[in-house]
Amino acid sequence: MNAISSGFKIPKAALALALVAIVVAAALAASLAPAPDVAEAAVLKQGSSGATVKTMQQKLINWGYLSGKADGVFGPKTKAAVIYFQKRNGLAADGIVGTKTAQAMGLKLSGTTTSGGSGTSSTDLNLLAHVVYGEARGEPYTGQVAVAAVVLNRVKSSSFPNTVSGVVYQSGAFDCVADGQINLSPNQSALNAARDALNGWDPTYGCLFYYNPRTATSKWMLSRTVKLNIGNHAFC
Repeated sequence: MNAISSGFKIPKAALALALVAIVVAAALAASLAPAPDVAEAAVLKQGSSGATVKTMQQKLINWGYLSGKADGVFGPKTKAAVIYFQKRNGLAADGIVGTKTAQAMGLKLSGTTTSGGSGTSSTDLNLLAHVVYGEARGEPYTGQVAVAAVVLNRVKSSSFPNTVSGVVYQSGAFDCVADGQINLSPNQSALNAARDALNGWDPTYGCLFYYNPRTATSKWMLSRTVKLNIGNHAFC
């Protein structure tokens, strides 16, 4: 090392500026880095990508809101499908999947769909599908899920039996039990609707009752406050 280089010193002010520049550059790089997988995000929106988006897309495809293949990329077509879903389900139609929309889809924003719980069994699924087919075949798919959701909401309520079979076969609870339509073989749509309800999708947001306003005769039922209508059924 020669005399000139050995005596060279960096001014403190210049050193401070250099450190600031390094910090700013690091912050800028972080802001430009790819966003983390949306499984960790609070919402899903256009520009999101990952496994959760793919799961959501597949649901929208299954329900007829989206065409094509689930690719895990939240683009304009996926946003339009989400808006369509939101409008059909009485949600704020902003194309953003937040807590309420995710709940309506039976989707968990932690990366996996919700599960039916440890009490879910193939027997519950089968019986629930029979109820859906007996009570709501011919209804829009969301309405079929809604009927299944009412059964599950009753299971959770302290005012009803705490099992699917107990709720379904409670005296006078469902017309399909009284008229024997519970014994008809459910189609694939009824099975899918039952499964979606067990996976957490509740289009009724907690309703315990439903009826057809055109055929219902019970004064007590007709006096219930209607929260929403899906297809031919009023939910309350």
